Amino acid sequence: MDLLNAFVALANFVLIPAIAYGSQLALGALGVTLVYGILRFSNFAHGETMAFGTMVTILLTWWIQSMGFSLGPLPTALLALPFGIALTALFVLGTDRVVYRFYRVQKAKPVILVIVSMGVMFVMNGLIRIVIGPDDQRFADGERFLVSARTFKEMTGLEEGLAIRSTQAITLATAIVVVIALFWFLNRTRTGKSMRAYSDNEDLALLSGINPERVVLVTWLIVAALATIAGTLYGLDKSFKPFIYVQLLLPVFASAIVGGLGSPLGAIAGGFLIAFSEVTVTYAWKKVLGYALPESLEPEGLVQLLSTDYKFAVSFAILVIVLLFRPTGLFRGKSV
Repeated sequence: MDLLNAFVALANFVLIPAIAYGSQLALGALGVTLVYGILRFSNFAHGETMAFGTMVTILLTWWIQSMGFSLGPLPTALLALPFGIALTALFVLGTDRVVYRFYRVQKAKPVILVIVSMGVMFVMNGLIRIVIGPDDQRFADGERFLVSARTFKEMTGLEEGLAIRSTQAITLATAIVVVIALFWFLNRTRTGKSMRAYSDNEDLALLSGINPERVVLVTWLIVAALATIAGTLYGLDKSFKPFIYVQLLLPVFASAIVGGLGSPLGAIAGGFLIAFSEVTVTYAWKKVLGYALPESLEPEGLVQLLSTDYKFAVSFAILVIVLLFRPTGLFRGKSV
């Protein structure tokens, strides 16, 4: 019975949160790896693109709620999300037309585009703070729990309760659907194959008659969708903080690089690796070990390797190790 309680506690505080967080990081990392693989630069404005898409979705959610509409047990944000994606895509395409296209035509070096993307990041950060303010915003409604700890205890008779939040289940389900749709698009459609060809060999793709502007357009549309979905899911699962997405850029980039920049499969694997590492290292294991070990061996302290304040240091450490020993990542993406 104690081992069952230990497993439930582990699932409640490590496995389920890490799976949800890993899904969010994977979607964010997919956007980063697409820009790097196809447009050939590291987009430091990706975190703020996630924040912008989430902000637009929140504003639309509030407007829909004011009209009296809802999705019942599901968050109203899911109704606003497609419109948030569309508006974010327009903003991203406008940014590309006004900013990135000039440097692309000039065939500027990737490092120039990286610096430009940092400028775009600061502008977007200021715009977001002006529009929605610097404070935390909660926009999740509907049923809070898919399974509550009290219900689980009553059903099983265990001392430890398992709680699965609705937002965690929605995150995982949405991530699975989005990833399947993305891989189908890249591998089965003519446009997706053109994007892959352009990524592998730009000159050969141009000689084959592939329209580079169309590839760029579709890439930004997909990146805007991935960023908005990832940012909204993160905001639903936790809360929307305009500043948190700048910090989230580190684990997102770490996920993409650890998996292999330019490799969509690597971005997914890297997202879950970073998420499980962060949650595992910053979790206080006292409760789980108290159930699993004999009473004489029960720990007195929290058995916590790092405080949660330093969780981003975990992704940074993993990133440094991978860059030192395997710079192409786990799935051999393009060399960083």
